[in-house]
Amino acid sequence: MIEIGNRGKQLLAIVLVCLSGFVCVWQDVEARDLFAPKEQATTEFDPTQSPSFDEQKKGIPQSLFTWIKMAKGYDIEWDTFGRKGWYTQDPRLKPVEPGSVFPRDIPAIYIVFESAPLEDPTQFSAQWFLEGEKGVLSSVPLGKDTLEVPGHERYGFLELKKPGKAWDAGRYLVKIFISPLGQQSFHAANQVGTLQFTIVEDNAPQQ
Repeated sequence: MIEIGNRGKQLLAIVLVCLSGFVCVWQDVEARDLFAPKEQATTEFDPTQSPSFDEQKKGIPQSLFTWIKMAKGYDIEWDTFGRKGWYTQDPRLKPVEPGSVFPRDIPAIYIVFESAPLEDPTQFSAQWFLEGEKGVLSSVPLGKDTLEVPGHERYGFLELKKPGKAWDAGRYLVKIFISPLGQQSFHAANQVGTLQFTIVEDNAPQQ
């Protein structure tokens, strides 16, 4: 029994020595960086580019949108339960004269869209800019609009109103944002894509 007790004490002493060594090594590791520092050039991410909604693939949703189009106006259509006069609570919006080229005197340009079904209220927003040489945007947006879409609704539109007496001829870029209700509408992290349109001197054919 005495021999067994001595062996147990020796084994316990060995375990304590091993644990002490492990703790020393662990403290040494904690005192150092787990990863060797890298040069900044190898850790930077390239600037993110928002997708363009101008060329959409049929039947393939982009971002939260099933489809999104620019147009001169919109019509409201109501789904029915199968018989005339029995309407649902969710009207469908249909773009009127969709395109990307508009005259200078158009009062407003509409961005009409259908989104995936929403469980919570969501903000859809737009800012538009005039493009200068080499695609440089104006320093501040020419206008902005925000629409709050209630939960379980899918359709909506954003209104780009005419600035002053007439639009300036040229190319414009629209930034599209989607954010939960209560968040900053125009935060860079909420930008989901872009649209482009052109203002011309007369009623040029739509593209």
